[in-house]
Amino acid sequence: MSATHDDGGCRQAAAPSAPRLSASEPNTLPEVFDRAVRRFADRPALDFFGRKWTYRDVGELTDRVAEGLIRLGVGHGVKVGLCLPNSPYSVVFYFAILKSGGTVVNYNPLYTPRECLAQILDSDTTIMVLPDIERVYGPVAAVADEAGLRHLVVCPFADALPFGRGVLYRLFKRTEKARVHDDARHVSFSKLLSGRSATQRRPAPRPDDVALLQYTGGTTGVPKGAMLTHANLAGNVRQLSPLMQGGGLRDGQERVLAVIPLFHVFAMTVAMNLALDMGAQIVLVPQFKIEELLATIARTKPTFFPAVPTIFAAINKAAETADVDLRSIRLCISGGAPLPAEVGARFEALTGCRLSEGYGLTESSPVVSVNPFDARRRAGSVGLPLVDTTIEIRDPNCSDRLMPAGAKGEVYIRGPQIMAGYWRRPADSSEVLVDGALRTGDVGYRDPEGFLFLVDRIKDLIICGGYNVYPRQIEDALYEHEAVEEVVAIGIPDAYRGESPKAFVKLRAGFPTTPDELRAFLSERISKIEMPREIEIRTSLPKTAVGKLSKKELIAEERERAGLAAMNRRASA
Repeated sequence: MSATHDDGGCRQAAAPSAPRLSASEPNTLPEVFDRAVRRFADRPALDFFGRKWTYRDVGELTDRVAEGLIRLGVGHGVKVGLCLPNSPYSVVFYFAILKSGGTVVNYNPLYTPRECLAQILDSDTTIMVLPDIERVYGPVAAVADEAGLRHLVVCPFADALPFGRGVLYRLFKRTEKARVHDDARHVSFSKLLSGRSATQRRPAPRPDDVALLQYTGGTTGVPKGAMLTHANLAGNVRQLSPLMQGGGLRDGQERVLAVIPLFHVFAMTVAMNLALDMGAQIVLVPQFKIEELLATIARTKPTFFPAVPTIFAAINKAAETADVDLRSIRLCISGGAPLPAEVGARFEALTGCRLSEGYGLTESSPVVSVNPFDARRRAGSVGLPLVDTTIEIRDPNCSDRLMPAGAKGEVYIRGPQIMAGYWRRPADSSEVLVDGALRTGDVGYRDPEGFLFLVDRIKDLIICGGYNVYPRQIEDALYEHEAVEEVVAIGIPDAYRGESPKAFVKLRAGFPTTPDELRAFLSERISKIEMPREIEIRTSLPKTAVGKLSKKELIAEERERAGLAAMNRRASA
């Protein structure tokens, strides 16, 4: 039974105790990696368009790269940027940086020069690893002087492919081969591997060392580097392992499809770190193209598939017209965005797999909870907390007060996966790290059995005439319509109510409908206050690099539209 105490009129229940992780398990990512290399030495570790590397191959190459990085000056706390599409280089350099004592800084390969410069300067990145592909290399090279980068380590993408440039040009245009500068700043991959051994000088990272700076907008929209330690990231792998085993995955027997980009924290932990810990073969896909993805599934027969909802939805759509065999897939985790029930049900019907939704944040390494893969699974829930994780629902108006089962409030998280703070942002850190718990900015509730249900983000809340409207409830209702393929709901200015909901909808091919028909459909599913003032049908909706539906572009459009309308009213007055 939980104890309680009074504090300023708010009644707080003490956090319940949670199971503990074993202290004997690896506490740093190099320990996780080295154990996998020892256990699964002769097993295939990576598959890149049919070219394969065993765990022994990857281990030996990673050690050589680590030695090369040490010769470049990488050591404790040195920030090394990874700006790579999914490839063997992504895996090898990630662990080589950590083995050399450095800190990984993940970069989106689609960043503009301005975005690259801002993150390089904020993070103190001194070395950048990138491919010889112009769209990735060009923006970084353009700001290298201004950013003060000491080295650019350039990896020949074609050399990782089984048939060289033939496959490369199927993925990228011939004009996308970068013209790499020839100067002291640039270091080729082959040059990095040459030279005398530095193995004896390699430091061993400590569990509390920062392994990764993972940039996130957090709750304010300003990019911040979440400091994730070795203990955070290795701990999240250990937390997930029993869940995977309970779902039927077997060490040394699985094939993991990695199409979500490894620079994203969800893919990094689940599709790479966890996969390696299990001795799985990681099937690397550098970019999401549905035809290429279906061909890869047919060739490799993956058994475990972590992805975002839009990828599952795209496969569902492709299966309507294409003859695809997805039956090898046994287990899936959906993360990064809410999973529409219809999308999950269709995918399970196609594959016969178990698809469960998980919940996490960059600041939690990232996984907090996953819906069980067995009969306990609850529809609409993001599941039960991982081992050694406590989820608290607190009163948004009185953060000391824990809410009872079924009551909505802000979600707070405690556990070994919670970040050390934001890089060089103590004020932001203290705002989200409260009494040892992570304040998520998400609104949710837990049922009597402890299952977590998310309602929405606090920052996405639409306040209509004093009433709280959650966009996700509108989106979930629209997804029940057979014509709706994708939907985003946001708040738009309303002279009378302050804000009103607006929905943007992409329709499924061959399912025509109108905004009025969608409103009639919604009238039986949501309240009048939640009814969108406008429903706009579009041919496509904006997405992030990970494939998540994105609201910020639509919000910016509406703000600009509202500003122009106000100017026109003033001009005509």
